[in-house]
Amino acid sequence: MAKTANFQITAIDRKILRALQEDGRMTIQAIADRVGLSASPCLRRIRQMETAGVIAAYAAVIDQKAVGLPVSVFISIKLERQRSLELDRFAAAIAAWPEIMECYLMTGQFDYLLRVVCADLAAYEAFLREKLTQVEGVSSIESSFSLGQIKHSRVLPI
Repeated sequence: MAKTANFQITAIDRKILRALQEDGRMTIQAIADRVGLSASPCLRRIRQMETAGVIAAYAAVIDQKAVGLPVSVFISIKLERQRSLELDRFAAAIAAWPEIMECYLMTGQFDYLLRVVCADLAAYEAFLREKLTQVEGVSSIESSFSLGQIKHSRVLPI
């Protein structure tokens, strides 16, 4: 069993989590029926997982093309130095930028990998010029444009 902050995830919890990942709007009764519990213990387990941080949030999944953001760009960032202060400074600088959907601290040739969404090439250029190139300590920026998405999943294999 996996442990999260003194919370033991059981086989039933995993079934509940799979159901919620597939459809976060599923009723408690539907989840309970699916996992073989009655509604009250099912709800109690869900609340326990929320409190323990296993369930971090509930959200609608939006199609980025449908809302006018069809371009995905993967950006590799190399910093001048990889000391804690510089890493923290970069993370703080980009934290509030809504164009950045994901940011990972990496091993290997680059320090960070970002996924940025934008409306078009001009919007990406503006993001690059007005924001990313203005961050102190960045030594290189390498952009790769996505031609198409083959797979995207938010469902963890639990």
